[in-house]
Amino acid sequence: MSPGALVSSFLSPDAAAALAALASLDAGSTAGDAGGRADVVPPLDRLRGIRSLVAALEADPASLVAARAAVEAGATWDDVAEAAGLSASAAKYRWAGDDDAIAERQEASRRRKRERPSSSPTDLPGESVSEAAKRLGVTPNAIYQRVNRGLVEARTVTLPDGRSYKRVFFEAEAEAGAEAD
Repeated sequence: MSPGALVSSFLSPDAAAALAALASLDAGSTAGDAGGRADVVPPLDRLRGIRSLVAALEADPASLVAARAAVEAGATWDDVAEAAGLSASAAKYRWAGDDDAIAERQEASRRRKRERPSSSPTDLPGESVSEAAKRLGVTPNAIYQRVNRGLVEARTVTLPDGRSYKRVFFEAEAEAGAEAD
């Protein structure tokens, strides 16, 4: 049995096609090297071929099938993780349970990502402690000391998605300066 036949026996058609396309690019590059012309295949085509194969392998159920077979044969999640180049918890997250359990974990992860954006909002009232410290040329601890002395008001602003930010307001400091005049 040829290596190509063995590979296509467990890869999905999409992954097998991506592998064949990359092998074809590699063969073109090797043929060019033999003729004295290096890099016959343009670098961007090689990169596209590599990324296409990676994407196809990530979507391929062959990894799931192999992980389940290994666990059924007595391998531990540590063994599966080591073979896959993952941590044991990442391997369990990807492959433990039936198809419905895996799909539910993935959907829950997508929901969390949609509901909790990764970037910090820019339209919050007041200033962050670090912004105020930078603006005044002091350390963040100096800002906290002013808060403790009552010279600066500090509030925690909680967004609807549950994220909280400590914000400082200098109205108290401006009022204290006006009273001293």
